[in-house]
Amino acid sequence: MDEKKRILELRKILEEYSIAYYVYDDPIVPDQEYDRLLDELIHLEQKHPEMYDANSPSQRIIGSVLDGFEKVTHTSLMLSLSDIFNLDEIRAFCSRIEESVADAEYVVECKYDGLAMSLTYENGEFIRAVTRGDGTVGEDVSNNIRTIPSIPMHIPTSQHVEVRGEVYMPKKSFEALNEKQKAENKKPFANPRNAAAGSIRQLDSRICASRKLDAYWYYFQNAQDFGILTQEEALEKMHDLHFRVNPIRKVCKNADEIWAFIQEISQKRENLPYEIDGMVIKLNSLPDSRRLGTTVKVPRYAIAYKFPAEEVQTRLLDIQLTVGRTGKITPNAVLEPVRVAGTTVQAATLHNEDMILHKDLRIGDIVVIHKAGEIIPEVVRAIPERRDGTQKPYVFPSTCPVCGSKLVRFEDEAAHYCVNQDCPARVVESMIHFASRDAMDIETLGDKKIEQLHTWGLLNSIEDIYFLKDHREELLNKPHYQAKSVDKLLEQIEASKKQELGVLLFGLGIRQVGKKAAMILANAFGSMDALMQASIDDLVQIKDIGQITAESVVAFFQEEKNLHLIQVLKEQGLCMTQTKQSIQQSRFTNKTCVLTGTLEHYTRNEAKAILISLGANVSGSVSKKTDYVIYGTAAGSKLAKAQSLGVATMSEDEFLQEVENAQA
Repeated sequence: MDEKKRILELRKILEEYSIAYYVYDDPIVPDQEYDRLLDELIHLEQKHPEMYDANSPSQRIIGSVLDGFEKVTHTSLMLSLSDIFNLDEIRAFCSRIEESVADAEYVVECKYDGLAMSLTYENGEFIRAVTRGDGTVGEDVSNNIRTIPSIPMHIPTSQHVEVRGEVYMPKKSFEALNEKQKAENKKPFANPRNAAAGSIRQLDSRICASRKLDAYWYYFQNAQDFGILTQEEALEKMHDLHFRVNPIRKVCKNADEIWAFIQEISQKRENLPYEIDGMVIKLNSLPDSRRLGTTVKVPRYAIAYKFPAEEVQTRLLDIQLTVGRTGKITPNAVLEPVRVAGTTVQAATLHNEDMILHKDLRIGDIVVIHKAGEIIPEVVRAIPERRDGTQKPYVFPSTCPVCGSKLVRFEDEAAHYCVNQDCPARVVESMIHFASRDAMDIETLGDKKIEQLHTWGLLNSIEDIYFLKDHREELLNKPHYQAKSVDKLLEQIEASKKQELGVLLFGLGIRQVGKKAAMILANAFGSMDALMQASIDDLVQIKDIGQITAESVVAFFQEEKNLHLIQVLKEQGLCMTQTKQSIQQSRFTNKTCVLTGTLEHYTRNEAKAILISLGANVSGSVSKKTDYVIYGTAAGSKLAKAQSLGVATMSEDEFLQEVENAQA
């Protein structure tokens, strides 16, 4: 057969196989046969570049690299949904609907923890995929969507089609990705939603392809053009057009039926291969839905029920202390292993002594733990009525668990500190921080390798990192250290010398100096020498540098050991100047923001870090000087105070949209 005809034939065959596998869950051929045909197609397309087709099955794995994402205006607003949390609120929603709609029916569907997406097709061909963005304007991410095998590139209709749904990361893909992140000394993703969003925004679609994303489609934007009258019919039609539609759904007649179905799915959700964080309730009649319309922000005909954060009980076996790079002592709960939110949990942070005392936690207690997307779960409370007399109150030690030095608690701080700069734990943690991705970004010098090199006596301080080149031959004689990996490590160490002053300052681990403060100081002084000569008065004149930070910076540069370190780093050729502004400009730049309530998509620290990276000052209290209060669920007095003061407030969904816009 002519090779060009064979290319066309293979594309058609592979598309049919993909539809059978992903849409109908009914594979036609073994995976090996599919892979063999795909390899043949890739080979032939490479021989005939004139046959390039962006929608070819080969593009799902080959991919390409873009310079950026094009902005696209949606044909109609992509709105978020109002959240509800109990049966009474479901009844209230149904009552509002039934005031306007006789004999109303509702379709109850899964609510995915993913990224909202719109797909457009013309003449049966995939044209474009656009993120929700701010609901009016999104980003064209077609290049990455083509890499998701379950999304059809061709559909059996010549009519214009626009569908909307959710791209998500299956649990297995999420676990595999985080294992890879840890192995590469990269920060694990907090939840599948963040992982999916980060994958879709990769400029290199090969990275997206490797993340193994999937999608479900739940909204037929132009269902009217097909004479469709109900949401259930729309879902069936989308399935007929080869879109992946979730079979977990039910048409219900009233609030009690809706609640019963929600409870049924709630019991099964842990065993689903993907995360759901609630159920969506929609009026089944599409004409009535159009008549009811929307408010400025949300549709009136649909609402989202959110599952409560999962809580389970287990036993507190022990409390163990860890020592951070600044000497901060963190107590950690050792738990009897228990399944929660789809993962096995056996540890949780307890933050500080005050938290242990406030919650009256005792060794041997039965405790309630809560996990809602965060990597580290929270110990919510003890259950005193389960005590049998064997429980023991925890006495916080007065000495460092590693070096034995006396612990110090600074004024106005809840944490205890080991102030011995030679404490082995502090030394190792300071090197791990220095080499980390957010600091000097020495990728191949991960936690385990630093610990190993420290054990061998090759790394005993930060400056030793830049003398590893003198130990190349010794490294080659160590197990698992080959020439290629050793040379790559040394090359990355050498490359890190080009990092600018702001990055270096953060890497040095100066107490009270985070990423934002390090960048502010670097931009304000321009060089290490100028900063080292600054007084406390000089420092507090800089916007967003307070008294405590200023005192900490001056104290750091008064330490003989630190002065020696900086001198050695200078001699080794590290960059000691700042030549560019590195804080990302955004709506939050130079604004004071307060976080309150429980955030669904980020931990509090993650949200704070994002705000800081966007130029914000994050405060713990609300005042007239506050610019924005960003609130999650169960927001309390801070939100009320903001409203009474007329301070602008922002929901988590609005915050997510602002972050997406800022990072575009």
